[in-house]
Amino acid sequence: MAIPFSGRGGSGGGFRGGRDGGRGRGRGAFSGGRGRGSAMKRDGGRGGGRGGGRGGGRGRGRGGMKGGSKVVVEPHRHEGVFIAKGKEDALVTKNLVPGDSVYNEKRISVQNEDGTKVEYRVWNPFRSKLAAAILGGVDEIWIKPGARVLYLGAASGTTVSHVSDLIGPTGVVYAVEFSNRSGRDLVNMAKKRTNVIPIIEDARHPAKYRMLVGIVDVIFSDVAQPDQARILALNASYFLKAEGHFVISIKVGFFGYREGK
Repeated sequence: MAIPFSGRGGSGGGFRGGRDGGRGRGRGAFSGGRGRGSAMKRDGGRGGGRGGGRGGGRGRGRGGMKGGSKVVVEPHRHEGVFIAKGKEDALVTKNLVPGDSVYNEKRISVQNEDGTKVEYRVWNPFRSKLAAAILGGVDEIWIKPGARVLYLGAASGTTVSHVSDLIGPTGVVYAVEFSNRSGRDLVNMAKKRTNVIPIIEDARHPAKYRMLVGIVDVIFSDVAQPDQARILALNASYFLKAEGHFVISIKVGFFGYREGK
């Protein structure tokens, strides 16, 4: 699955562009692919971005979104993702480490009908391409509870932390990042999240970390390099299971367009 993004990016759904949000909505189709030898598919890019999925209960609680206003949390159609409905709707994930914020994101504490409390973290689509794709109506992300994920281009771990929430304690995310500076933040985040395995290495050379990564269900690639498709394919040849899937984020400039041509 490819996620084309322009530099201005942004997405609809309960978030409005503030100072750090940027204007405009990213365009482009979403395409899907399977691992090892199967052809890339094209999916319809529209539809279903906001919907709450079936099943699951509703929770009501206070805090997090707008100064103590009541919030209802409903499951999104993508398993492991939720929508917090209050004065403003927001995409959220269930916090794997209650009480902890990774990048100063808002947290919402919700009391269920049985009296138990659950904490959710707001997933900002202006800081995460995967969140923007979900709100934009992407058909499938293949990242779900219990999944084994290889994340290429993990940066400081903003999106990785939400993938950690999404897959839960039974899943694992191998987070590869080349930059030592971003890698330090990634490692610090992983100290509290036992399902995150940080790997500070160049994704162009998967042989260097082949002993650290097991066979995975899905690869998410956000390396922002002109040869990122080759990088993903190389990693897939090492780690992606047969009939596995991938999601790739592609900047518009990498499609080969040139001004005046």
